[in-house]
Amino acid sequence: QVQVAESGGGLVQPGGSLRLSCAASGRTFSSGTVGWFRQAPGKEREFVAAIRWSGGGYNTHYADGLKGRFTISRDKATNTVYLQMNSLRPEDTAAYYCAVDNSRLILSSLWDGKNYNHWGQGTQVTVSS
Repeated sequence: QVQVAESGGGLVQPGGSLRLSCAASGRTFSSGTVGWFRQAPGKEREFVAAIRWSGGGYNTHYADGLKGRFTISRDKATNTVYLQMNSLRPEDTAAYYCAVDNSRLILSSLWDGKNYNHWGQGTQVTVSS
């Protein structure tokens, strides 16, 4: 059974940075997909970023408008995926969730959280002065 745990959220001022971590325990995958999603109060969950890998290669993907501010990366040795968030804005305030699938999802599947089979409990990010 895979367990997923996010960490790194908190309160940050506009323009600041945070790095979220997603640790998956229980298995390591030679191929897989990890996605970050977020949900603000009163809004639907939205895709933020994803990383897919198989063998030695990987691909990263971002929601429109976030590439350049957000960077997703993976530490294979620790089975941890990071989301580096820079130049944060109040509209980035949300609960951020990590989702894991033990397969390399096809591109068109990345945006829909229903395609991931393991989820964390979320970590709150609040951007406010």
